[in-house]
Amino acid sequence: MDALIGRVRDRWATLGQAVEWKTYGHDRPDLTERLRLAGFAPEDEETVVIGVADTLTTAGEVPDGITIRATTDLADLRRIAAMESEVWGADWSWLADDLRDRIESAPENIVVLVAEAGGEVVSAAWLAVIAGTEFGALWGGSTLAQWRRKGIYRALVARRAQIAAERGIRYLLVDASKDSRPILQRLGLQAVTTTTPWVWSPTTSAE
Repeated sequence: MDALIGRVRDRWATLGQAVEWKTYGHDRPDLTERLRLAGFAPEDEETVVIGVADTLTTAGEVPDGITIRATTDLADLRRIAAMESEVWGADWSWLADDLRDRIESAPENIVVLVAEAGGEVVSAAWLAVIAGTEFGALWGGSTLAQWRRKGIYRALVARRAQIAAERGIRYLLVDASKDSRPILQRLGLQAVTTTTPWVWSPTTSAE
């Protein structure tokens, strides 16, 4: 296990990029300490919740003044990355390339949705199909602070559930933050375990 962790870290170190290793509440108990010793640091714990796609298609209506559309355009992906950077107060420019690579390598396995108000990107989310299973993952969902509590997140859940149901995807899972977990549980998703991102980055390792 130590050799595997080291190989993963060193591969990304040679690229000068950060890498994330997700641990789960049901993992072997020594994994987190091995990651720590290899220079990985934990971020906030999330809750894995699962729901039935068919029951989430009416999770929320699109609020007045908001448009939601699918996109594969690189310019849109860069606008999404800029919005994420503002939300998290960090450089998320890498996200545009990550989404572009996913779209180019397996377009059937990802649908990126952008929510706009007056042409401004205010939120975004994507459906990632887990190939070979009955599951899809709901990723993204960050919203600019001034546009929260208006129903945009629920509308993005509903739109992705509609797409999933049309494709025959039975279940949807989310690694839910403390902010999104209550919303998702009110919509009927069930908590099944916890997950924690452990991150190694060249910056942290040099400090």
